Amino acid sequence: MPRRLPQLEFTALLALLFAIVAFSIDAMLPGLPEIAADLSPSDPNRAQLVLAAFVFGMGFGTLVSGPISDHFGRKPLILFGLLLYALGAIFAGLSHSMEMMLVGRVLQGFGAAFPRTVGVAMVRDLYEGRDMAKIISFVMTIFMLAPAVAPSVGALIIGSFGWHGIFASFVLLAVISALWFGLRQSETLAPENHRKLNPRDLIQGVRHVLGIYNVRLYILILTLGFAQMFSILSSVQQIYDQSFDLGASFPYWFGGTAILSAAGAVINGNLVTRLGMHVMIRLGYRIAVTASLIALILNLTGVADASSFGFAVFFVWTVAMFFINAFTFGNLNALAMVPLGRMAGMGNSVIGALFTMGSVVIAVPVGLMFNGTPLPVMVAGLLCSGLALALFRLERKEA
Repeated sequence: MPRRLPQLEFTALLALLFAIVAFSIDAMLPGLPEIAADLSPSDPNRAQLVLAAFVFGMGFGTLVSGPISDHFGRKPLILFGLLLYALGAIFAGLSHSMEMMLVGRVLQGFGAAFPRTVGVAMVRDLYEGRDMAKIISFVMTIFMLAPAVAPSVGALIIGSFGWHGIFASFVLLAVISALWFGLRQSETLAPENHRKLNPRDLIQGVRHVLGIYNVRLYILILTLGFAQMFSILSSVQQIYDQSFDLGASFPYWFGGTAILSAAGAVINGNLVTRLGMHVMIRLGYRIAVTASLIALILNLTGVADASSFGFAVFFVWTVAMFFINAFTFGNLNALAMVPLGRMAGMGNSVIGALFTMGSVVIAVPVGLMFNGTPLPVMVAGLLCSGLALALFRLERKEA
C-alpha cells in the first residue's frame, strides 16, 4: 500500500490542484478588456478566445493524461503537467499578438488537465467507499466555490500589475503546487499496477466507450450543457461592462452568482438519493429552459429595457443557469460510467475530453456574436437546454 499523507493535508493539496483550473479561467475575466485593447483592438470579441483556448487544451489533456499516468505513475505526470502549465503561462504572459496568446493558453490548459484528471486517479489509488466519496465531494465543493473569489483576486492583480501580472500569478501558483506536491506526496500507483502504454489499447478503449449508445447520448447532452455555461463565461464580463455599465463591480456580482449557484450541489445531494438521477437531470434542464424563455421574452418585448430591471433579469437568469449544473453534470457523468465497468478510467477521460472540446465548438461562435446585449447567450441557453432535454428523452433503458 502506497504511503498516505494525513487525509486533511491530502484533501487540501488535491483541492489546490483542482482550483488551478477554476482560477485559470475565472481570474482572467477582469483582464479581458485590457487584453482586447492590447492584442485585438479592432475586434474586442476575440479576447474571449483566451478562455476558449484554455478549455480546448484542457479537453485534449484530459484525454491523454489518464492512460499515460497508468504507465508512468501519478506523481511524475502531475509534476509534468504543472511544468507545462507554467511554461504556457509564461508564453502567454509575454505575448505580443493574439495568436501567441492563444498558443500559450492551449499549452496552459493542456498542462492544467494533468493534475485535475490524475488527481482523481490518486484518490482511487488510496481510498475507497465513503472515504473516497468524502474527499472528492470536498474537493469538488472547493472547485465550485473558487469562481466566487477568483475574479476579485484577478482584478486586484490586474489593477496592480496589468494583465501580464495575472500570468505571473499562474506561474507562482504552479510553483507552490509543485513544491508542496513534490516534497510531500509520494507515488500512489503501486508498481504492480503500472500498465503498458499501447496506442492500440487506447484506440480500442475509445471505440469501446463510443460504441455504447447511451454513453454517446450522454456525451452530446454534456456537450450542450457545458457549452451553455461556457458561452456565459465567455461573454459575462462584456455584458456587465457594456450592457449594464457594471464592469468595475463585476467581480463581486460574479462572486455572488457563484455562491448562490453552489446551493444547487447541496440540494442535489439531498434529493438525488430519493428522486434519482434521471429526475434531477430533467428538472435541471426544465428549469434552464423556463428561465431562458422568460428572460428572452422580457428582453425581446422591451420589458427589461430599464437598466436596473434588465440587470436583475440577467443576474437571476445567470444564477439559474449555473445552479442547474449541479443537477446535470455530476448525474450525467455518473450515468455514463454505469455501463463501462472496468473501462471506467478510460471512459472518464474520453467522456470528459469530448464534451469539453465539443463545447468550445459551440460556445466560441456564440461569444463572437456578442452585440452589446445578453441576447446571444440567452438564445444559446434556451437552444442548448431545450435540445439537451429533448435528447435525454431518447435514452434507452438498460437491459
